[in-house]
Amino acid sequence: MVAPKPSMQNVSLGAHYVVNLPEPDDFAFWRERARGLIQCDVPPDRVSWVEPGGTGDLFAAEGPSRGERRLPVSPEYAREVRASKRFLQLARKAALHSDPARFGLLYRMLWRLQSNPRAMEDKADADVRRIEELDKAVRRDAHKMHAFVRFRVVEAEGGAEHYVAWFEPDHHIVRAEAGFFMRRFANMNWSILTPRGCIHWDGETMRESGPARRGDAPGGDPVEELWRSYYASIFNPARLKVGAMLSEMPRKYWKNLPEAALIPDLIAGAQAREAQMVETGGKDMGDKPGTLDAVGEAIARCRACPIGELENRAVMGEGPRTAPLMIVGEQPGDQEDVKGRPFVGPAGQLLDEYLERAGIDRGEAYVTNAVKHFKYVPRGKRRLHQSPAAKEIDTCRWWLEAERDLVKPRVILALGASAARGLLGRTVSISKVRGEPMPLEGGAELWVTAHPSYLLRLDGDAREKQAALFAADLAAVKERLAELGA
Repeated sequence: MVAPKPSMQNVSLGAHYVVNLPEPDDFAFWRERARGLIQCDVPPDRVSWVEPGGTGDLFAAEGPSRGERRLPVSPEYAREVRASKRFLQLARKAALHSDPARFGLLYRMLWRLQSNPRAMEDKADADVRRIEELDKAVRRDAHKMHAFVRFRVVEAEGGAEHYVAWFEPDHHIVRAEAGFFMRRFANMNWSILTPRGCIHWDGETMRESGPARRGDAPGGDPVEELWRSYYASIFNPARLKVGAMLSEMPRKYWKNLPEAALIPDLIAGAQAREAQMVETGGKDMGDKPGTLDAVGEAIARCRACPIGELENRAVMGEGPRTAPLMIVGEQPGDQEDVKGRPFVGPAGQLLDEYLERAGIDRGEAYVTNAVKHFKYVPRGKRRLHQSPAAKEIDTCRWWLEAERDLVKPRVILALGASAARGLLGRTVSISKVRGEPMPLEGGAELWVTAHPSYLLRLDGDAREKQAALFAADLAAVKERLAELGA
């Protein structure tokens, strides 16, 4: 029978239940039916879970359909269903796997949790291991989708640009990952076509359509030649590890990546290029982008460190392109990631307040961050800030230097130790270097102070003391700008 909500009338001793799932990724529907079956005390070996297009038990009778009115639950069966937080976290992802046995596995585990609430803590348990494997495979597939979707521009109705990408997921992740692309490409009209279904975004509304074929997607566009040139220029032979590259970028994705055609030749020439680099002592990072717009486009594609692989978007600096003052923070926060602009959250509001007190017009400064993506750990619906590691700051220094080369500020104000490292390439103590300018290559002066988020974490006398130091640092920068006639 199709699994009903529990009632005395719906339970048949010895009956076999067939649950016809309306969609292969409908975890909410599975959860509702699984709860009802548990409350009716139906063991796992008497339930079959069937996806659309699948077949159930030939001898099982079908029961009520999904939309049918349910009979009231008898108090005798209305018991609480136990499910640990860890189980629910893993089950949501595991339900997106393409394994037809996944829903049966999840129901079996849920059944076991009723008598042993700590069953998920047994890492050696075969069911627990399998659920973790499904979760990991789905997460990896989502990661590949984030990394390897490549949009190609086509002309839409009325001459507007529409971007189309083709992707071949291993699992049922397309609907679940739609939000990532809506946030990252919020201002584009785009479609992602896959053999498992398609998603379309017009800047306001998300819609879905059925499966597509590879031939439905465009083959390329003129911009890809620029991207291939850029990819070749940033290819670093000293960091080449072919095995690791193939693990992170399997060959199955190459046919959809414009840069993939370059990889064999780049690998073949890597040893010679590495030897040349060692001989000259230089770093082959290619040419820096020639405009701030080009920097913004490049950091949006950057995946050089793990932060770029999170569900976030690159936040470019903003301000006059010949600003005499550059203000550098640590990294975008949650609000900056959402809005795509630097220093618009609580720390940014506090910074604006102190800049105004010091007589510094933020609109005349170029404001950016040492790290261009928001690093965080998810906690339920919240994203908790994590400080970037030294290696991540050093990796992103390439982009900060590109901004600095283009803006050519006379004074740079680093907010916090991470920002200072992004400019100096080494860690310094704020208490030891604040209040005095440090010369930088190119003629600019570096001033270091605390990050305004540090003040937000303090209260009482400690906050008053640090706020006074912060205000004094900004006043000194304002005075220096006046001396320079900037």
